[in-house]
Amino acid sequence: MFKKLLKINKKFLFVAVLLIGVLLSLTTVKTMAYLDSPGFCQNCHTMKNVYTSFMDSTHAELQCNDCHLPHKSEVGKLFFKGRAGMTHVYYNSLGTDDIPNVIEATDRTMKVINENCVSCHKSTITNVSHDAKDSCVSCHKTVPHGKGFKDDHYNKPPKSGELLENKGGF
Repeated sequence: MFKKLLKINKKFLFVAVLLIGVLLSLTTVKTMAYLDSPGFCQNCHTMKNVYTSFMDSTHAELQCNDCHLPHKSEVGKLFFKGRAGMTHVYYNSLGTDDIPNVIEATDRTMKVINENCVSCHKSTITNVSHDAKDSCVSCHKTVPHGKGFKDDHYNKPPKSGELLENKGGF
C-alpha cells in the first residue's frame, strides 16, 4: 500500500494531506469550542438551574470554561477539563443516586475560579476598595450563578460614593 502512495502524483498527495490537515484542525477547534460552551454544559440534568441563572447574569456572554478552567497552559486546561468531565460522566451514568441537588465547586475548582475572577477584573480590584475575603466568591457567590441576584437595586446606577461605601459590592 505504501508503494502505491509513492506512485501518486506528489502535488496531488501534498494538496490532499494539506486539506485533510486543515479539515482535522477545523473540526478539532470547533469541537473544543462546543465543549467549552454553556449549551454543551447544560446538557446534564443537574446543570439546568445553573444554566438558567447563568444565562440571566452579567457574565452570560462568556463560556463556562472561561471561569471554570485554568488558563496558564493548554495542557493544564485539557487535563483539568478531562478530570472534571470524567467525574461528570461517572455521576450522570453510574452514580446518579449520589448527585447533589446543589452542585458546589471543589476546593481545586474554587482556586481556579478565583484566579480567573482576579485575572478578568484586575482593574476593578485595583481601582475599587475591597475588604479582601478568602476569595471573590465569598462575597460574589451569586454572580453569575444564583437565583434572584438581580434585585430592584441591580439596574439602578450607583449613587456617588456607594461603591466605596459598600467595598465595591451591593
